[in-house]
Amino acid sequence: MTLDLRPLGSFGAELRGVDLSLPLPDTLFGEIERAFYDAHLLVVRGQRLDARAFHRWASRFGRPEPHVIDQFHHPECADILKLSNVVKDGVPQGLADAGTYFHTDYSYLAEPARATTLYSIEVPAVGGDTLFADQTAAWEDLPAAAKSRLEGLTVLHHYGNRDDLDEASRTVASVLNEAQKARMQWVRHPLVVTHWYTGRKALYAVSGSSFGIEGMGEAEGRELLDELKAHSTQPRYQHRLSYGVGDVVIWDNAALLHAATLTDPQYARTLWRITVKPA
Repeated sequence: MTLDLRPLGSFGAELRGVDLSLPLPDTLFGEIERAFYDAHLLVVRGQRLDARAFHRWASRFGRPEPHVIDQFHHPECADILKLSNVVKDGVPQGLADAGTYFHTDYSYLAEPARATTLYSIEVPAVGGDTLFADQTAAWEDLPAAAKSRLEGLTVLHHYGNRDDLDEASRTVASVLNEAQKARMQWVRHPLVVTHWYTGRKALYAVSGSSFGIEGMGEAEGRELLDELKAHSTQPRYQHRLSYGVGDVVIWDNAALLHAATLTDPQYARTLWRITVKPA
């Protein structure tokens, strides 16, 4: 089968003519998987999914792992995290203002995430977009001397947004309770990773959970990470994605940074999210 793919820009593609409410035959999924890792970002518009179908789709790409913020797990499936700014009778219906800064999902865990997928349920009249930044292109554009300096460096990661630690801020990492905080540990990841599927190199999680570089002083490591963040999130590396109701999006955490844009609380926004690790 030849997939109907429409490029979104320098990376990313819209996949048409596929119904994700139905199980995908292995041959079709193989084509979709190849297209996904080539593009690093796939959008499938206008789907109608229940929790079971969404979970089945996500599970084709890897092993779902529930988010640490368990109070917003879907009641039918703990692997689904509810993202929502809706409040009913004083009770939040999901995690609001999640990931409103460039980051890589689960980079604060010892085993990195492979992919994250979203299913859009309520779309705000204004805003609610996601920004993606191509870390493969950002790496490839660096001078040879910079690449030589960076390869082999190890980055120290922890849950959080190194640029905003104020728990009252809308751009802080989603606030954990004390029990959830106790589960978070410092972990180490390479600054430069080689993609398991494409074999191409990319900068890894230089924004968000990255707080320092092993073997460097705190100020020196932070300065280098800030320089790399500024380089790798330039507009020329970005794609801004807008959602419609029923859209399914999946992105490659080994190749992209992403950031949710802030949504005016008067406009409802609800999505389901699943993040998967290698099977």
